[in-house]
This record gives sequence, structure tokens and C-alpha cells, in this order.
Amino acid sequence: MSEAGEQMGSVRWAFRCASWTPGRADWLFAARCIQPEEKDRIGKFVFAKDAKSAMAGRLLLRRFVCERIHVPWTHICLKRSPRGKPYLVAPLQDRPQTWNFNISHQGDYAVLAAEKGMEVGIDIMKTSMPGSRTVPEFFRIMTRQFTPYEWRVIRSAGSEQHQLAMFYRHWALKESFIKAIGTGLGFNLQRLEFHLSPEPLTQAHVLCQTRMHLDEEDEENWLFEESLLDGDHHVAVALGHNANWTSSLPPPTAFTLLTFTDLIASASPLTDEDPAYWESFRMKAEAPLRHRPLCQT
Repeated sequence: MSEAGEQMGSVRWAFRCASWTPGRADWLFAARCIQPEEKDRIGKFVFAKDAKSAMAGRLLLRRFVCERIHVPWTHICLKRSPRGKPYLVAPLQDRPQTWNFNISHQGDYAVLAAEKGMEVGIDIMKTSMPGSRTVPEFFRIMTRQFTPYEWRVIRSAGSEQHQLAMFYRHWALKESFIKAIGTGLGFNLQRLEFHLSPEPLTQAHVLCQTRMHLDEEDEENWLFEESLLDGDHHVAVALGHNANWTSSLPPPTAFTLLTFTDLIASASPLTDEDPAYWESFRMKAEAPLRHRPLCQT
């Protein structure tokens, strides 16, 4: 991430959970550095992959609050809204919370986006075959999640792999908006229609020309950033404001890939070490077996 991006009030961080193989010391230290209720929730995941992603998400949040809002690690109290969006509870005295932040984890990564003075939502999606179903079967099940125009764009993408990539790109855009407004599952996704940037999406650039129509009206006060972390992982960031700021926006901020050392650089333990937490984690299978791989065409 550029230094200019931080100064303008934009943070974009990513952590590759898939390549993180924590040993006993790292896993137990990480568990000590998050709130006890989050530690307990993470411990209930059946698969190590999900536990690692959730742990990374909590560490990303705490690192952000500590380093950007300047709250000491041991004083941070994070809660979830009824719809699951994280927010800072304390301490807020003498610290006006001008930052908004959100996280997502799916596929191989956990990601965080934060912005000063704007609502923010983030979603990451990995392009992969949906279980044992064929792509046409999967699309039939998901028909009501997209508008006819969006389905034409998805199905015109070429091969099944490219169609899936376009599907997940649209899905990430919709989820980023839903997470930004904190609405949850009750929102009718057909109310949203995305018109993609005319530029091709590559790993080299962050796109921000995609437009959203809400109830068939172009939404001028929402901006969408799109990134590829790698060839399989698409990230969408929704940014909302209550004024027309399109002409004065700073350049979009690219993601910085963090290491585990980065995640815990400012960390301080909140609880005592719990050896049983490691024993439970190391017995978990990494992930469920996939029925079949995505076919390359």
C-alpha cells in the first residue's frame, strides 16, 4: 500500500491464510491476543482452514485499530452488529471514530479495507467449482441473485472458467455493498445491478470505474474498487458517501500483503496461554475434500 494512500485515509491489507502453517507457539500467542469470545468462536470451527481465516481476520482488525486509530491493543473492544459487521466499542472517549472498516475471508486470503469518512464494505471471492454441481446447474440455482443484464454479461464471458470468474466478480461487488450498509441476508440482490468497468481487470491495477444501479437508478454516491490478489481471488471494496465527491477522489489504494509477523507486530496478550487450544487445533483437518476440481477450458 502506498504511503500516500495511508495519509489520505485509506487502508487495504491482505493476509494469505493458505500459506500460514502456524506452530504451537504462534497459534497459542495469536489466541491470547484476541478477545475470549472470539477465541471460543474460532475454536468451534471444524476445519483448520476456517479457523486460520477467522483468526487472521481478528488480528487484522486489532492491528488496524491499534496502529491507525491509536488505541492500545489491550484496550480495544470490538463487537459485531446484529448483521455481523465489526465495530469499535471502546475506548471512544476523546477519539472520534472517523474511520470505517470491514473484513472478509474466503478462499486463500483474509482482507481488510478501512476508510476515513466513508462507509466501507469488502468482499473476496475465489473462482472455484461449486461443489459437485456443473456450472449450468449452479447458475440455475443462483438465477434470482442477478438481473437479466448481469446474467448476459456472465454468460458471455467465454469458457465455463471465465463465466465463473465473472459470476464471482459480480457476487463480490454485491456483497461488498451489502456489508457496507450492514443490511444482511434480507436484501433483494436483484435490486442491485452492476455495470462493469470497460477496462480489463488485471493484478497490476485497481479498477474504480464500475457503476452500481439501485432500483434501476445510477448511484452517484457509491464507488467500487476492484482488485485481483492473484489469478483466482477477486476483491471488491464498496465506498459510500453522502455527497458527490467523484471529481476529487484520491487514486485507489492497492492491497499490501502482510505476514504473520506483521499481524502481531503491535499485539499484546489479553489472556493466559491455553495449551488445550493448540491440541484442538492440530487435530483439525485442513479443509473438506473437494468433489472435483475446476476444469480448465
